[in-house]
Order: sequence, then structure tokens, then C-alpha cells
Amino acid sequence: MKILQGTGISAGIVIARASLAHERPLPVIEAVPSQLPAEAESTRLDQAIALTLKQLKKLRGKLTSLPDEGRIEIDAMLTVYERMLNHSRLVRAAYRRIAEDGLTAEAAVQLESETLAAQAGPQPGMPEEEIEGARRREGEFREVARRLLRNLTGVSFRAFSDIPGGSVLVAEQIRPADAAVIDPNRIAAVLSEGGGATDHTAIMLRALNVPAVLAVPELTSLVEDGSLLIVDGSSGRVIINPDSSTLAEARSAMAEEAKERKGIGRLRRLPSRLISGEDVELLANIEIANELPLLHRNGAAGIGLLRTEFLFDESEPLPDEDGQYAVYAGLLADMQGMTTTIRVLDWGGEKGLARLRQLGIHDEQEEENPALGVRGLRLLLRHPEILEAQLCAILRASLEGKCRILLPMVSSVNEVIATRQIYERCARRLRRRGVKLPNDLPPLGVMIETPAAALTAGALVRQADFLALGTNDLTMYTLAVDRSASMGSALYTALHPSLLKLLRLSVDEALRAHRPICVCGEMAADPRSVALLIGMGLRSFSMSAASLPAVKRMIRSLSIDACDDLYRRAMLVEDPIQLTELVRSFAC
Repeated sequence: MKILQGTGISAGIVIARASLAHERPLPVIEAVPSQLPAEAESTRLDQAIALTLKQLKKLRGKLTSLPDEGRIEIDAMLTVYERMLNHSRLVRAAYRRIAEDGLTAEAAVQLESETLAAQAGPQPGMPEEEIEGARRREGEFREVARRLLRNLTGVSFRAFSDIPGGSVLVAEQIRPADAAVIDPNRIAAVLSEGGGATDHTAIMLRALNVPAVLAVPELTSLVEDGSLLIVDGSSGRVIINPDSSTLAEARSAMAEEAKERKGIGRLRRLPSRLISGEDVELLANIEIANELPLLHRNGAAGIGLLRTEFLFDESEPLPDEDGQYAVYAGLLADMQGMTTTIRVLDWGGEKGLARLRQLGIHDEQEEENPALGVRGLRLLLRHPEILEAQLCAILRASLEGKCRILLPMVSSVNEVIATRQIYERCARRLRRRGVKLPNDLPPLGVMIETPAAALTAGALVRQADFLALGTNDLTMYTLAVDRSASMGSALYTALHPSLLKLLRLSVDEALRAHRPICVCGEMAADPRSVALLIGMGLRSFSMSAASLPAVKRMIRSLSIDACDDLYRRAMLVEDPIQLTELVRSFAC
């Protein structure tokens, strides 16, 4: 028996046989002149880029079965890859090496990607907080180059379809694209020598809900095909060929896990209520109708955030009013009278770049900081025809069930006023067409995702029917930290005194104006942060459907006095590290 220690990624204890997955190596690529004309090599690179983009689109299609927290991160990663294949420094320099140096497409891609990866990666003397982001950027250059080189050389990508069902996938490295093709119904667990807790692969595996351990030293040299393994995705421990007593302990732990899962079923039927009697509304964030079964199974009281970007595929024409209506109407009918909050299109940042260029409002110069450009409601007001089609579709569908409409990335009250004018104009137009609408139109709400919105919440609540606190982007914009680059680091944390003060401003203004207010960022999925926010005065939280049971269990153990006490102590803390320690150590 051997015991290995890695980094636990996704919880779960598994006893199963190992199945080693090996990746076919690329041939040696030498920087020698090509035997083909430069035009022919450029054409080969054209074809490889087109094929790679096609493969990325196929991978994106596989994300639809994932919970939203994993889909968002992996979708952003694929968007970065797509950008790097469209007139980026890498592509431009590779074409230049082909034309000027007469190299093969393979050599041009490899040489240029190595140069750019070295420039982007960690540098001597770099501050510790910047190293993680540098490693991510370095990995992006290497992954895009790897995909191009495999398509240029004809060396196929790794597939896991031939791995025996119910076995533990063991590999030297699991890349995000590899994780995207893992079938969680066939693979019992995933082990890898490479990777870490905050990389894209880890995010994907957590979203798949597959027990997983990454960064296991000497894994592939110590594990043989068919070895019996015990994998503990929580502790990161991997046991090879366990003895009888260790096996018995693992089986007992698995039985406890099964008992815990049954407990979730019972929890679903219980009210989300503090022990002091106050009710707390728990909603789910979703993106597609495929997530509705999990939402119902875990007892969500409704949909607090329906992301609609999945309808706006960048490679397809913009969806028309009728097409959107069919999707919204079907989903509202399936919600059986529970409220659904539909957020209108939130393009911008890393999302929808290709379509933004087609609309003529985005170019290469703007890409240096797309998160601060034309996105969210700013984009929709610049192109009101997109907003009008979506609002008309939602209004028509509102007869099928209760819904609310949410506006993303608001930064000033005039944006809300202009949107409400468009909204009411759409309603009048539909009624003139003879379309039946509710007497009271669906409420129109605002997402608080920028410091500007939080600081002017008093003006916003006079124009909006409800508020939603988008803590993910609000954290990013408040702390000036890229969420995707710094996930898991101390820099990106919602438990920061400045953020709590902005949240309190919004909550106070909403309560004063008697407007509903909900948290729909990642803070809502953290049970202890929810206790803090309850003390602040919040009573509505929206999260991934998978997070609902843990939050509900915590809520049912809390009293309002305990939440108030945590909140009062938290607001006196000025250091974010101390604040995090205070909240993490909270016990009801």
C-alpha cells in the first residue's frame, strides 16, 4: 500500500480501478526552411486556425450541461483562446516568420509561442500576487500553440471514450479541454500529476462534480493500469492498493457520504428559515433549461438570475423576438408559478467580442481593457434594436409565469430612465399589435455591479423596482483585480471592508425605499458570508443550484442575533485578511 498526497479539488470518496490515459506526443519540430512555398505554409496555418476554432466551438457546446459557475469560467477561457487565434500577436508573428524566414507553419507557431509564453510568464523579482496571473497567461499561449500544432501535424487529441466505465482516470496532465470531454457518468474520479486548486481544469472538474485530486507527485510512475485506488477528493489523499482495514474505513466513509446525499432530499422539503423564525429566500442562478431538474431537486424558491447570453451565439445571426419568446415561455411554464428573474444580454468584457466587432463598436485597440469598455446596458442602449427584441420577447412570455427583468452593468440613473422608456414603448407597441400582456408589467430591476451603482443606489431605487447585488463584478471593479486572473488569491476577495461598505449602502437604500434586494454573486453560495449578509439586512440569495443545500443547512442553524453580532464585528474590521478570518471562523 502506498499513500500519495495531492490537492483536493472536488469532494467525494471513490474506490475503483485505475485507468491510465496517455497523450500521444508531438513529433520533434525543427526550425528549418520549409520545402513548400511561403504561400502554401500560410494556407496550412489558415486551415489549422479554422479547424482549431471549430474545435473550440464544439467544446463550448459541451459546456451547456455544466452548472453556471463552471460554465462562466470555462467560457471565458475559450473566449481568450478564440481571441488568440484571431489576428493576435501570436498569429501575426507566426505568419511573419513564415513569410520572412521561410519556416514551416509548425516551426513558426512553436518558436513564436515559446517567445510569447516566456515573456508572459513569471519574471525574476515579480511580486508574489502577480505570479498566478503570469502563469495563467503563459499557459494560454502554450495551450493555443499545442492545439494548433496538433492540427498542423495531424496528431490526434486525447479521448477518454475507451476508458472502462466506473474507473479512475489517471493522467500526467489534465487540461481544461480534456476535462470538457469527461463524462461524469462514466468516470468515477480524476487524478493528475499537474494542475492546482485555482486553474481552469480544477474549475471544470468541480463543475462536473467529479471527485478529483490534482498535483499528485509521481502519480503516473507509481500507479499501474488496473491498480485499486482510494481517492478522497476533499483531503487530496490517494491510496494505491489499500490493505483490508483501509478499504473498510473507506467503505464506511462512502456510506456516510451516501447518507449525507439522502439528507439533502429531506432538507429540500424543509423551509429556509432561521431558528429565530425569519424566512430567507433561496433562489438559483441558471443559464439553460437543462439546469431546472437540479434547481427543483435542491428546493430553490425560484430563479434569481437567468443568464441569456446562451441565446446569442456569436457564430449565428442575432436571435429574433419569436425565437427568444419560445425559450422564455417554455422556461417560465416549467417554473410552475415561481418567479424567474431574466437578465437581459450582458455582452462585453470577454464576452461577445466577435459580434461587437461586427457591430462596429469594438476593435483591436479597445481590447487592452475590454472590461472597462462598452458592455452590459451601455451596449444595449447603443444598439436598442437588440434590447427591444429581447424586452418584447420577455413581455410576451410573461403570461406563462411570473418573471422580473434585470439590467446588467448599470453605472448611472439616466441609463435606467432610458431603458424604462424603451420598455414601456415596447409594451405599447405589442398592445397595438394585439398582443395580450399582463396589466402590471414585469418589474424592472438593476444589478449593482459597479461602485458607481452602489454609491448612487438611492437614485437608482427611485427608478428601479428591485436591486440585485452582483458581488463578482462589484468585487473586481472595487478592488481593481481581474477575477479570472486572480481567482483563489488573496487579492480577489468579496470579504473586503470596502466591498462591505458598498453593499451596506445599497442594502440601506433598498430597505429605506421598500424595494426587494437579492445577492446573486458568489457570496450567496458561501454559507458563512450569507450569515454576515443576513446580519446586514438581506433576506434573499441566489446561487448555483448545487450550492443550495449547504446554504440552507447553515440558515436553519442560525439565529438573527448571531447574524447581527457577526455583522457588527465585521464592520469594525479594517484589514481584509482579518475580516476573512473572522467570517471563516464563525460558528453559529
